[in-house]
Amino acid sequence: MENLLKYIVSRFFQWLIVVFVGITVIFIVPRFTPMDPIQTTLNRVTAYSYIDPDAINKMIETLKDLYGLKGTIFQQYVNFWKHLLLGDLGPSLSLFPTSVMDVIRTSLPWTIGLLAVSTFLSWVTGILLGTLAEYFSNRKWSQVLGTLVMCIYPVPYYIIALILVLLFAYIIPIFPLVGGAAIGLKPALSLNFIASLIKHGFLPALSLMIGSVGWIFLSQRSLTSRLVSSDFITFAETAALPRKKILSYLIRNSMLPQITDLALQLGSIFSGALITELVFSYPGMGYILYSAILQADFNLIMGISIFSIIGVSTAALALDIIYPFLDPRIRYK
Repeated sequence: MENLLKYIVSRFFQWLIVVFVGITVIFIVPRFTPMDPIQTTLNRVTAYSYIDPDAINKMIETLKDLYGLKGTIFQQYVNFWKHLLLGDLGPSLSLFPTSVMDVIRTSLPWTIGLLAVSTFLSWVTGILLGTLAEYFSNRKWSQVLGTLVMCIYPVPYYIIALILVLLFAYIIPIFPLVGGAAIGLKPALSLNFIASLIKHGFLPALSLMIGSVGWIFLSQRSLTSRLVSSDFITFAETAALPRKKILSYLIRNSMLPQITDLALQLGSIFSGALITELVFSYPGMGYILYSAILQADFNLIMGISIFSIIGVSTAALALDIIYPFLDPRIRYK
């Protein structure tokens, strides 16, 4: 028990260091980019009207305060952490006066729903197909499947998304082109909303799944190829165990690397699927992040990036803690 406690504490301190360094980098990088959020906001406000210079100066001071750009870099950094620890990421200037937390709270469920489902389904599908293809490697269908995956795997997922849009939104208009649900339909646990949600999310999820399944399939096939010639598989076949039982042994003994991959993929959900969400105008974190970058919305960019860092770091922390339970060869020391 003492070893377990020491292990968890050490991993937690590593998590704190990673999060601290990551958030510090996020604070610094935007301040050294050529984007000027204050000037961008002023241009948007004063584009078609005359404003008194004194009013503009007051506006600049207000914007500096809203963006956390008052004072020296060190003063800005201290104030940034004070607000962050209170859960205050400031207002979104592109969606003013809505706060960054409200914007993230609105878009995060869409991204989690899309990426969690597509990630888990692609993970399960890739593992099953990879295991079957390697165990029955001498079958014709296995060779065809392997060739098909090798052809599709190098294709970027946003190209797959564009192909799906052309095929099933333009040529054969089965699925809607944009949005996360029908316009005017309020989120609720009703059949209408769930059906609309599935219909709008099917093509984005499918484009992500096709890209992910290829990598998982190839990695699982490689892991299975090492196990097929193992003594325990040879013994199982000699003992005439059912094929289903042998396949379950193969999957269980190749799961550890795949669990690592799944945990990190789930952790990256908080950053969104940028290009896929853009192609389908899906109202998730990726789409919001793209809009924030175009409009130099520092607060929103930093808020989404912070969620992404915390998500990936927390996934890695959880994996470090539970890994010894999954692998009997590892012990807490």
